[in-house]
Amino acid sequence: MKIRCIVIDDEPLAIEIIESYIEKIPYVELAGKFSNAIDALQYLKSNKVDLMLLDIQMPELTGIQLMKVLDNPPQVIFTTAYDNYAIKSYELDAVDYLLKPIEFDRFLKAIEKSWKRIERGQSVEVNKVEQTSSKDTFIFIKTEHRVQRVEISEILYIEGMKNYLRVVTRTDKFMTLQNFKSICELLPVNQFMRVHKSFVIAVDKIDSIERSRIRIGKQLIPIGDTYKKDFDQLVKVKQE
Repeated sequence: MKIRCIVIDDEPLAIEIIESYIEKIPYVELAGKFSNAIDALQYLKSNKVDLMLLDIQMPELTGIQLMKVLDNPPQVIFTTAYDNYAIKSYELDAVDYLLKPIEFDRFLKAIEKSWKRIERGQSVEVNKVEQTSSKDTFIFIKTEHRVQRVEISEILYIEGMKNYLRVVTRTDKFMTLQNFKSICELLPVNQFMRVHKSFVIAVDKIDSIERSRIRIGKQLIPIGDTYKKDFDQLVKVKQE
């Protein structure tokens, strides 16, 4: 396995130095390099990466602003000449904060931190699948007045609606203030898939796929650009 990363910096020399460091690390793959955050944002809408090496002070859109715009950002290591954003970077759960000029040993240490996070994440996901698929047939969700038991096999899709989620089953609908992250952690990852920033679907409840929309019963669900590649891959596997 390799860490797929992109470099975002408005200084060509900074990109060149980081690129030379990446070439020295066999388990890191440079997927792209960008001189501004807007081009990187467009790339991330249709491509998945594990890590961003991200400058902060850039014209039009800063590195901090880019992180806030992304719905589900990859890991980030900030690379900057300014030390006054360190606290903000850790609020955004940055892997590390590197001050320019960046020495190779310091860069390598930051990459090692990223690698360890990825390994932990994979271990957690494997455990979740094993535990959920083997034991749990239902989940509990918090509604306004009670904690509601919902059978996993009955869930059709979950829709984000401003300040709450709507869990739609074959026979009912439940509103909850829980967020996507907390609910998705309860669901089997091999049975449910996020296909849009506002929708998680039960894969086995798909009736048809029409262009860039999924039909489940009478509901048409859009497929977001960020999730299209993974969804297309899933469909391809199911067809084989």
